[in-house]
Amino acid sequence: MSVKQSKSSRRKADIRRPFDPRVLRRARQIASAYQIIIHYEDGEYYGRGLEMPHVMNDGKTPDECVAKTRDILTTAVACMLEQRQVPPAPATDNRRTEQLNIRLTPEEKLLLEDAARRNGFRGLSDFVRNASLTSVRKTG
Repeated sequence: MSVKQSKSSRRKADIRRPFDPRVLRRARQIASAYQIIIHYEDGEYYGRGLEMPHVMNDGKTPDECVAKTRDILTTAVACMLEQRQVPPAPATDNRRTEQLNIRLTPEEKLLLEDAARRNGFRGLSDFVRNASLTSVRKTG
């Protein structure tokens, strides 16, 4: 076996190393302002970030779920910072000044309102905005 590590094994080792304390401190600061959406299903609480909907965790209680979700959000933000990416701004930082009007049938509106409630959103606007932006970010 060669003394020199292969590129893939070096990358694997990098994943296991701790974050630089300054990066972790900044990541905690950013993630602490993120909103967490939780829902209860099958005896477990599930949480995800509003700003980072694909970052999720779970817990036996709402408090445990929020703490674990906040921790994984911090990890995700720290990874982004290390890769010189810009994490999403907290939803509370963005003043929404633009409006979009969408015409729906009554049935479409009920369907979307039900989906918003099931997914832990406070209102239809937040749900439609999040679903649309998530779709746009996935497709590039």
